[in-house]
Amino acid sequence: MVVLFAVAALAARAPIGLALALAAAAGGLLGGLAPDLLRHLLEGSLGYLDTMLIIAAAMIFVKATELSWGLPSLASGLVARFGRKPVLLLPLLALVVMLPGMITGSSTASVLTTGALVAPVLVGMGMERSRAGAFIAMAAIYGMLAPPVNIPAMLIGGGVDLPYVGLEGPLLLGTLPLALVTAWYLGLPIMGGKGSSPAVAAGGPGGLPSPAGGAERAGAWRHWLPWLVVALLMATGRLWPGIVPDLGLPLVFLIGAGVAWLVGARRFSWSACAREAVAAAIPVLAILVGVGMFIQVFTATGGRGWVVVGLLAMPALAQYGAMAVGLPLFGAVSAYGAASVLGVPFLLAFLGNNDLVTTAGLSLLAGLGDLMPPTALAGIFAAQVVGEPSYWGVLRLTLVPALLTLLAGLAMVAWAGPIGRLLFG
Repeated sequence: MVVLFAVAALAARAPIGLALALAAAAGGLLGGLAPDLLRHLLEGSLGYLDTMLIIAAAMIFVKATELSWGLPSLASGLVARFGRKPVLLLPLLALVVMLPGMITGSSTASVLTTGALVAPVLVGMGMERSRAGAFIAMAAIYGMLAPPVNIPAMLIGGGVDLPYVGLEGPLLLGTLPLALVTAWYLGLPIMGGKGSSPAVAAGGPGGLPSPAGGAERAGAWRHWLPWLVVALLMATGRLWPGIVPDLGLPLVFLIGAGVAWLVGARRFSWSACAREAVAAAIPVLAILVGVGMFIQVFTATGGRGWVVVGLLAMPALAQYGAMAVGLPLFGAVSAYGAASVLGVPFLLAFLGNNDLVTTAGLSLLAGLGDLMPPTALAGIFAAQVVGEPSYWGVLRLTLVPALLTLLAGLAMVAWAGPIGRLLFG
């Protein structure tokens, strides 16, 4: 199944979701599931329905903040306020790039939305295009792995019936420090003590677009309000579960989109917003459908158990080596596929430590797949938004941050117990 998936995705250039579905169907036929194959495929396709609803609603929210000029105005305000202080501006721009990925679980969403907004600012501040692309690619990956929505962690936890609760601390520990260090590593050596030019800070040539004074008419609080409403609705249901009902993430994101429409600097068409958002989310949703089919058949035929037994039989050092190599390389085809196919067996192999910290560490390793050629989704799209003709220049500059991320993921798995006690007491 794994070989057929890789051949279909890499050699035949089939869409990732279709390649997963084809591998699942072939595995079911060869594994003796022919009489019930259709049922397994249908059940598997709906295995991550809740995650798909979250992604679709989150994409609508991101698109609403973009169409209402909330995101452009927010980024422009940060540049105007901190343009002369690169030590502060660089992490803030990284956070802006991360925001869509944090609520959609997709690095592509970050690159193509806020990444495209931040790209001209980074270039205008003196970064060469390849370095700006590396900045955007790494921030997008950290956004994909940061809470509240980390799809690889959801897939890994779902494979062992681990609820997606309590992961905020481990995920923040594994992403925010790396995002901070990466922003400084890529930006400060080039910028030195210089800030952005006045033209960039003001939204001039090479700077951020501005809606004809809309950013000035709409106060800064309006740009932050939709995000604050979403954060508040997420937090209150968890802080006071007996008092405040849990609305569910899809409804929370739709409420946030409504707030963006009400307070934004520009009105937009709801139908157009929904169509554009869902169209952008369809590739990710198709992957989740395929992942569900693959895991359903992989489990029913005994494949998952076979992998787990093989991993448990390995020496400890070999297990870490397999994680360090296998998860990122398999993620070259699909980070989500790596999380579900390999992440779940690795979590089972390391049961007994703090499972939440282990899941967060494994998700870091799987997320690096978006930098692995030949697909390298984050690198390819980041090169496009900065106008870099070859994505190899972008990938070359991500090597050191990627290595730091790899070491951080392995450290979280190796010391999951002590880190869990530090975070949870």
